[in-house]
Amino acid sequence: MIIRKFAAIDIGSNAIRLLINNVIEQKGKPTTFKKSELIRVPVRLGEDSFIKGEISEGTLNRLTKTMKSFDLLMQVYGVEKYMACATSALREANNGREVVEHIYKDSGIKIDIIDGKKEASIIASTDLKDLINNDRSYLYVDVGGGSTEFTIFDQGNLISSKSFKIGTVRILNDLVKDSVWDEIKEWIMSHFNKESKVEIIGSGGNINKLHKMSGRKMGQPLSFIWLNAQYHFLNSMEYDDRISELGLNQDRADVIIPAAKIFLSAAKWSGAKKIHVPKIGLADGMIKTLYYQSL
Repeated sequence: MIIRKFAAIDIGSNAIRLLINNVIEQKGKPTTFKKSELIRVPVRLGEDSFIKGEISEGTLNRLTKTMKSFDLLMQVYGVEKYMACATSALREANNGREVVEHIYKDSGIKIDIIDGKKEASIIASTDLKDLINNDRSYLYVDVGGGSTEFTIFDQGNLISSKSFKIGTVRILNDLVKDSVWDEIKEWIMSHFNKESKVEIIGSGGNINKLHKMSGRKMGQPLSFIWLNAQYHFLNSMEYDDRISELGLNQDRADVIIPAAKIFLSAAKWSGAKKIHVPKIGLADGMIKTLYYQSL
């Protein structure tokens, strides 16, 4: 048995995550991927990028310290290879390239700024295929702070994928026009009709948290009815009460509502009644990409 360690750093608009995976290789057996550690730091880059147009000095300092700590943790865990990807917040910041250069000089962490298409393709390299039945269609929805990736699978095949500039941090700051919602609606409805048997596969920290709050077991999907009721329940509560009464983190208590709205809208426009939550995302896709590149 050989155990190899790979790491993924997902630099999102709402939070930054370090995922460390054990990849277990055994003769005559399929390779298995096991999460060893997941660390999430709430550096909300999107609030700088989407409102001010650039990453501020204070946020850059927090980001640099986070990257330095991630580098040390990867050394401690004995990670042989890592991948660090930044999405819409750094992609759209006027000083995004300078930030990446600063981080590399200060921490040694090399960051790739990826576009929405690349983000969707990395996510699609996860275990999605294992969840998909050939007798129905699926709408995969990955909700981030700055963008949301939509991918359509039909009869087991990837049909279409598109990234939209809509995310939880953007919605919170009133940066999403009605025309963007209309564009998403039109795109989804152009791929499905009333006869389509559609189910949603959801990813991102918010849908994972909603699934945990539902009390459902791993593998058991959320229903549209439950999610709709939960959305209205959360929306009726004050921000402070969501933290004190529901135990939500400060940086989760606000973004969870716009995330639920995106999932509900996608379900409504596609006709989906079930939302599967496999707890996979960009970081998992990066681990798979790294491993298969190393063979």
